[in-house]
Amino acid sequence: MDRLVSVSSWIGTALMGAAPFLITTALGQVMAMLGLALLSLQAYDTKCYNLLILNTIGIIGYASNLFI
Repeated sequence: MDRLVSVSSWIGTALMGAAPFLITTALGQVMAMLGLALLSLQAYDTKCYNLLILNTIGIIGYASNLFI
C-alpha cells in the first residue's frame, strides 16, 4: 500500500505541476482533477483530512468549470 501511495503522489504532483500551463483547455482541467484525486490518497494515508476537503472542493470546482 505504501508503494501505491508513493507512486500515485508523484504522478499527482507531476499532473498538478503541468496542469496550470494548460488550465484553459479541457486537458488541463482533467489533469488538475486527476492530480488532486491522486494526491488525495496521500492526504488520506497521512490523515490530513483538511487537505482531503480542499482537494474535493478543487475537484468539484474544476469539474463544474469543465462541464458548464
